[in-house]
Amino acid sequence: MQRPDKLVLVNQEDVELGTASKSRVHREGTLHRAFSVFVFDSSERLLLQRRSARKYHSGGLWSNTCCSHPRPGEPPINAAHRRLREEMGFDCPLLTGYAFVYRAELGNGLTEHEYDHVLVGRFCGRPMPNPREVAAWKWEHLDTVRRDIAAQPEFYTEWFKIALERIRGASPSHFPPKARRLFGLLL
Repeated sequence: MQRPDKLVLVNQEDVELGTASKSRVHREGTLHRAFSVFVFDSSERLLLQRRSARKYHSGGLWSNTCCSHPRPGEPPINAAHRRLREEMGFDCPLLTGYAFVYRAELGNGLTEHEYDHVLVGRFCGRPMPNPREVAAWKWEHLDTVRRDIAAQPEFYTEWFKIALERIRGASPSHFPPKARRLFGLLL
């Protein structure tokens, strides 16, 4: 079995090309597979997390519910369920149906260059986040989040800002029929 710090390298079509260490991938800006999870409650508020200051990049910044990288051989949806439990202390049904490629400079010589699979879900309980992963959490309506990002972009992760813009620009026809309602919340 591959070590958990190995990331899956991919091309622009998400075809696997091999693996490399997380630190090498982020130093070199190599395209790799990732996922971003957006979980909503029954009031259509998005669950945000503020990343722990211990994270080696983007620590202390607000982001979407959960994001990470699948391990080699692990489908993105399985990885998303695993990381929801590890980071936020819960799991919920997730729907897939949107992906995009982005590149963002993070500072300190690190770059995220990801083929990002976006998953959405609904959860109406109370998260129990791992304090080593998550410093804080809150439920917010997307209009409030978007206004705050416009006013204070430095308080949010690069991939979260990019994901919100890319999804907002997508047509509902890009989402599978059973996922359109939840993805529609992001438009």
